[in-house]
Amino acid sequence: MSLLILHRNPFEPFPYLDWLADYPGDIVVLAARDKFALFGEPVPEGDQGFTRLELCDDYDGEAVTARALELAEEYDVQHIVAHHEADLVRAAALRERLGLEGAWSADVEPFRDKALMKRLARKAGIGIAPHIAPGTAAAARAFAATHGFPVVFKDRTGYNSIGLRIPRDEEELERHLAEAFPGGRPRDDVLMEAYVAGRMCHVDGLVIDGEVAAAWPSQYQYELSSFAADPGPRVDLTLDVDDPLTPRLLELTERTLKALTPERTRLPHHAFHAEVFHTPDDRLVLCEIACRSGGAKIREVFRTLFGVRLAEFVTRAEAGLPLPAPPPLAADGSLPRPRCMAGQVLTMKRPGLVRSLPEVPDDPWVAGFWRYAEVGQVIAPAAGSADFLTAAVASAPDRAACERRLRALGERVRAATRIVEAP
Repeated sequence: MSLLILHRNPFEPFPYLDWLADYPGDIVVLAARDKFALFGEPVPEGDQGFTRLELCDDYDGEAVTARALELAEEYDVQHIVAHHEADLVRAAALRERLGLEGAWSADVEPFRDKALMKRLARKAGIGIAPHIAPGTAAAARAFAATHGFPVVFKDRTGYNSIGLRIPRDEEELERHLAEAFPGGRPRDDVLMEAYVAGRMCHVDGLVIDGEVAAAWPSQYQYELSSFAADPGPRVDLTLDVDDPLTPRLLELTERTLKALTPERTRLPHHAFHAEVFHTPDDRLVLCEIACRSGGAKIREVFRTLFGVRLAEFVTRAEAGLPLPAPPPLAADGSLPRPRCMAGQVLTMKRPGLVRSLPEVPDDPWVAGFWRYAEVGQVIAPAAGSADFLTAAVASAPDRAACERRLRALGERVRAATRIVEAP
């Protein structure tokens, strides 16, 4: 018996050997080589304590699936672990083909196919933006004529805002259509939505035995789509317990999870990350939801709130091991209450030669600080909303104090960062 891990991340946030110390079989890892340097880690050499560690140069290619099947046969794989959004469907298809426990394609597709997701959400009475899967440029023009500008284009199964486009007038729309539908060729992998004004909130949590065991809402203080043009700092922080939005966001997310979960699901335990617009007229509109933990440092924020490592829960669940104890329920039997408020402040990579970076702060309220470049390194611009230069997690007794700390820390990071034009 063995376990196969599909890994498209650095190793630092995922100490698998600690989390899987009681796994009774071999642990085999198939990893994306380019993600280590991207996140400031040296490319691993050797097996790093695993039974086998293989690095792939083209992690999105079909050869990776073929290699995973070969390793599954060689090591008698019985469990497959995958954390990254782009690996959920691949892992599900592998489990299905091999007849293994865990999520199969039908379990994860409602969380990956945004058109299917919105159809199921609308059926459950959940607010969503008008949208279409425009097979042709003509269909996209007709949608824009009906709903006006701006409009939003995204990959139907995309992640990290990669490929996100927001044309704001007809001229921008035509430029995008020429790129998206070259030669007028039809396609079915794009989703087009009416633009929703308002601040984006997100709800992150954990499902155990099909029920939400812990969850809490936060609010981005920036636009996710601005990653390529925003020099930072980008602040994201939790909502207070008594914020009127808190129970509304938790309730909407729970209904969404129920709407997207098959009646006989093979996905009883999982983390989730929901994104919800709060509009100027006080409506909540679902953007999308994923059956995995959030990116950036959301996992670390959640740990600060509840003392729970979301990725450890998922890893052990997918490995068929006993789960850690969830956070205790509130005194009235409702979902657990956070022990503090917390958030993250991020800066994005921008092109050039790195001349200076901030030192690791020693403030007691800083729960973690990460740098994803080195002084003297020439870096490329951010390619997605998770392509960070620095990241920090901080806490405070309430949201207002947390925001003050995060913004002050962000300004310190900005002042200590210098990137110049590369020679």
